[in-house]
Amino acid sequence: MTDVRPAPAGRPVGIDELLERVRADLDRVEARAAHDAVRAGDALLVDIRYAALRERDGLIPGALVVERNELEWRLDPQGSHRAPEATGHDLRVVVVCNEGYASSLAAVSLRQLGLHRATDLVGGFQAWRSAGLPVDVGTAAPAGAALPGRG
Repeated sequence: MTDVRPAPAGRPVGIDELLERVRADLDRVEARAAHDAVRAGDALLVDIRYAALRERDGLIPGALVVERNELEWRLDPQGSHRAPEATGHDLRVVVVCNEGYASSLAAVSLRQLGLHRATDLVGGFQAWRSAGLPVDVGTAAPAGAALPGRG
């Protein structure tokens, strides 16, 4: 399990150190490897970018769009608000944000829910696009229906 314990008393942890600590336990994937895993049926890409970025840059075809504030509710296989794709704790989830920072923290959160294969995409959507992988431009999908009382 990823070590996300607080720093020793009296020593705050900055975001750079926190990212380094959580990434040490993630098997982060590069864009081409993520693409291959999805094509082989071994991974679910989950796009957590907010709507303005999806509208500006487009979507990864086949990615599940779940905005960050609903991620845990949608991907928890035991949750009452889970997405149909949240089939079990063995599901390999590859979280995609814009540049690969927020996705690392989101993957750790999913691991805390028991999704032990959760990880993230190195470089995020921008790396995917730079690798020349498929992007649907001008077809920004809305995130799932809002969850009552979940922000």
